[in-house]
Order: sequence, then C-alpha cells, then structure tokens
Amino acid sequence: MLHLRSRLLPLLRATTSASPLRLRHLLLSSASAASFSALHLSRRRLSTATAFSVEEYLVDTCGLSADQAVKASQKLGHLKSATNPDAVVALLSGVGLSRAELAAVVASDPRLLCARANTIGPRVASLRDRVGLSDPQIGSLLLAGGAAALRSGDITSRLEFWIQFHGSFEALLKALKGNYRILTTDIEKVIKPNIALLRKCGLTVCDIVKVAGCSARLLTYHPKKVEAFVQRADELGVPRSSSYFKYTLSTNNCVPERKAAARMKFLSSTLGCSMDKLRPAVCRAPQILGLSEENLRSKIEFLVNKVALGPDYILQRPVLLSLSLVKRLAPRAYVQQVPAVEGLIKNDVDFYRSVCLVEEDFVARYIDRHESAVPGLADAYASVRAGKLPAQV
Repeated sequence: MLHLRSRLLPLLRATTSASPLRLRHLLLSSASAASFSALHLSRRRLSTATAFSVEEYLVDTCGLSADQAVKASQKLGHLKSATNPDAVVALLSGVGLSRAELAAVVASDPRLLCARANTIGPRVASLRDRVGLSDPQIGSLLLAGGAAALRSGDITSRLEFWIQFHGSFEALLKALKGNYRILTTDIEKVIKPNIALLRKCGLTVCDIVKVAGCSARLLTYHPKKVEAFVQRADELGVPRSSSYFKYTLSTNNCVPERKAAARMKFLSSTLGCSMDKLRPAVCRAPQILGLSEENLRSKIEFLVNKVALGPDYILQRPVLLSLSLVKRLAPRAYVQQVPAVEGLIKNDVDFYRSVCLVEEDFVARYIDRHESAVPGLADAYASVRAGKLPAQV
C-alpha cells in the first residue's frame, strides 16, 4: 500500500483540476501497472527458484557423482531444460543400461544428452535390425566408447566392417575401448588404405589387430602419416619380416620423430656406443625410445654400478631398460644377491633370466626355496618393491 501510495500521490497532485472521469481512469491505470509489476516479480522469483540445474540433473537422474557432474556440466552449458535429456535417458535405459552403466556412458560423453532422441532412436534401431546386435551388446558398445560415435552419426556400416575385420563383436569391443574414432573415421579413404599399406609391409590381419591394440589411433591417421611411420622403421633398420616391426610402428606412432632422435643420441652417449651398434638394440626393444632420459639414466646407472653389467650386456638385452627399476630390477637384484652371499645359489646366475621370470616363478625359485635358510627374505623383497630400504636379513 505504501508503494502504491507513493506512485499515486504525484498523479493526484497533477490532476487536481481534472474531471472525475479522467481522475478515475488515471487511478485504475496506475493500479493495474502496480499489479502487473508485482505479478511479474512473483513469476520471476518462481522461475528462478525452479530453474533447470544441469549438475543436479546429472546427479539425480543420470547417477553421476558430484565431481563427475561438475566436469560434465562444462560441456552442457547451453542445456536449459530436461525435456531432451529425458528422452535420451529413456532410450539408453531401453537397451537395459543400469543406473551405474548409464552414469558411465553419460560421464564418458555428456553431449549425448543434447543429441535429438528422434535421431539417436533410429540409429539404435539400426544396430538391432541391420547389424543384429542384442540390447546387451548395444549397451556394451555404448560403455566401450560407442556413445560418442553414435552421437556423431550412423555407424551401422562401419560397425559391420569392423566386426568382420576383427572376427567377432567381442573382439571389436576390446579394440574399441579408448578408441571410438575407428567408428567415426572414413573406411574407404583412411582405414582401408592404411590396412592395405600394412599388409604390403608383410603384416597379417592378426598382426594389424595387435598393432592397433598397442597403438589405438594408428589406423585412423591419414595414410601419409602411417607411411612416415613405416619409413622411420625402415631407417632404424627394422626388417619388415621381423616380429619387432609391428612394435616399432606402435612406438613411432606414440613417440614423435624428434623425441626418438634425442633418445637415440642420449643412449649412444650414456652407453658409450656408436649409432650403428645401438640401432639393433633399439630394433629389439623400440619401446625404450618412449622413456624419459632420467628414467633411462637411472636404470643404466643401476645396472652398471649395482649389478655390474657392462654396456654390451645391456645392448644385447635392451628389454632390461623397459622394465621397472623399483618393481622389477632393484628388488630382484637384491633378492638374488642375498642367497648368493649365503652360498645358497651360484654367483653366475644370469641376471636377465631372473628378471624375465614371471612373478610366481621368481618367488618360488629365489624366495620360497630359501626362506628357511634366510629368514626375512620375503619381507625384504616386499620392502624393496615398495621403494623402501629392506629390513635386516
């Protein structure tokens, strides 16, 4: 009332000479304006109180954690209503996804909630009708990274190609995890030329599947780039007929050419060998080119200074440099030395053979067999593996 009076008083003063009819009209107009203003304010407050919250929707409806919702909402800033997301969630639930699985799919590709349900629906139906996938298989496809691919377009023909290439839907799922791009990359212009190039290099389909498993994006690169990877392997001297060729391709994909050249120079300097002597070693363990200089330096220093291995020994067995210093090299060297000091094993046991043993065989041969003669050996081994100084043995 006070607010209304403050608006009416100036009008009354200005209209003291007005006719009764004119005065009544002014009063009604002012009252109507005040009522409309109050109603608009009330509606605005109600709208603010019930505004759509993306984060709340992701948590309450999709099952994401609070942290996941904050991260996912950054990609859904334009989402203002639950109408479309509800329709997409209904489609996902329709293939049998549990709440936890729904959360995993949405977290992996939040923008799926923005895709039109009348577009996604026919694509899901095509997976059933044309590819012959069951609802559980469609769910597995979405969980393996297929959600982003499904949002990007119709993947039916590409899925048919990859199932045939891998031999089964289950085998494709393994290849698909972390590499949904194989379902969005052009088959005719990219995938098939890359496969043809690798087949020309002597790789079988099985080899190509393994290479793609180690280097998920290899087949999705432009063919010119894959040709460059092959050329780098040739320059390194890796025979295309050798079993190392495919692993070298994987390494070339993961390690830029400049970085690989720097690692070669570092290894040559640290081991005191020529490039010609180093290349055969790198051919047998190309993965070491992806390691940092500090990583390589610490292993070389340990092998030379603590295990008393010469550079030639290391060059002949380069896989030593790919093994973990903390988890494999140091604890096994320690455990091997203790029984040797006690005279329980020979001093000339080959170190490389001992570190190449699977964990169960190593424990059985070097720890369980000598635990009664050397109490505390198992605890010491565990301490070194944990990066700690061993207890007294």
